[in-house]
Amino acid sequence: MTNELKTLSDAIRYFADEQVCIDTVASMRWPKGPQCPACLMPDMRQHWLKAQRRWQCRDCGKQYSVKVNTIFEDSPIKLEKWLTAMWLLANCKNGISSYEIARDIGVTQKSAWFMLQRIRLAMKNQSVLKLGSTGGPVEVDETFVGGNPKNMHMDQRNNRFVGGVGKGKIAVMGMLDRDTREVRTKVIPDVKRETLQYEILKQIVGTGTIYTDGHVGYDNLKAQAFVHETVNHLNEYVRGEVHTQGIENFWSLFKRSSHGTYVAVEPFHLERYADEQAFRFNNRATKDKPLTDQDRFMLALSQISGKRLTYAELTGKVGETTV
Repeated sequence: MTNELKTLSDAIRYFADEQVCIDTVASMRWPKGPQCPACLMPDMRQHWLKAQRRWQCRDCGKQYSVKVNTIFEDSPIKLEKWLTAMWLLANCKNGISSYEIARDIGVTQKSAWFMLQRIRLAMKNQSVLKLGSTGGPVEVDETFVGGNPKNMHMDQRNNRFVGGVGKGKIAVMGMLDRDTREVRTKVIPDVKRETLQYEILKQIVGTGTIYTDGHVGYDNLKAQAFVHETVNHLNEYVRGEVHTQGIENFWSLFKRSSHGTYVAVEPFHLERYADEQAFRFNNRATKDKPLTDQDRFMLALSQISGKRLTYAELTGKVGETTV
């Protein structure tokens, strides 16, 4: 992409031509030219079919579009609308609802919701590097996401919220690397010691420094060779460099979007919403990283390949049969 897109209106004008959309996605997927997904033949063996707006491989004879093997696959919606929706989701600080997307780009709410879930899949962080690899401390904390008890009928409130902190809500674990300012999230089944420490061992460099609150689930991390410091929130929130205020800031942004924009998120889908917020948080503009809206959009676009989410998978109906 040679044009500098500073605003949403710039992006809408630029992507108004479907061929421009195809060329943009193709250049991100295949920097050296289109490649047949069936036989992996390079650019010189691909023939562009102008009328169909797709390629044909001269070796195997198969035809394919730029959407194949991406989150756009099998979608009849034009790339113009897909890219506008991706721009909005990547750059709206508190997210954007499917109803708003449906009005903005002219699709049904159901289609807009499906599109947003697929874009969230592309935003998922798939880095294999562990946090703390640069030597800085990592803040670890967990939060609970769910309805507000005071807004519920008394019977429902008693059934869901009796039994301690987090009862009736979904636990989400977060880790923030202070050096790289990267956050990672994970929806977890509970906040038991085994669950929390398994994720820590999987995501953080051994012998690293970890800051947490006084939750008993983080006990004995020093036995795992970590340098572990805690703050007891009954008495203090900050003790010198030891605090979890960074990850608490992320939870504030996450809950603002989940409660304010999306209102009610099903537990089955919660992890994708957390991935969406983590993507924007990790790629926000700072003094050290002056990212623009176009940078975030292009980063999301660069992650569309090799990811597929069908409606049956999204709604949990895979393998269901009808009689």
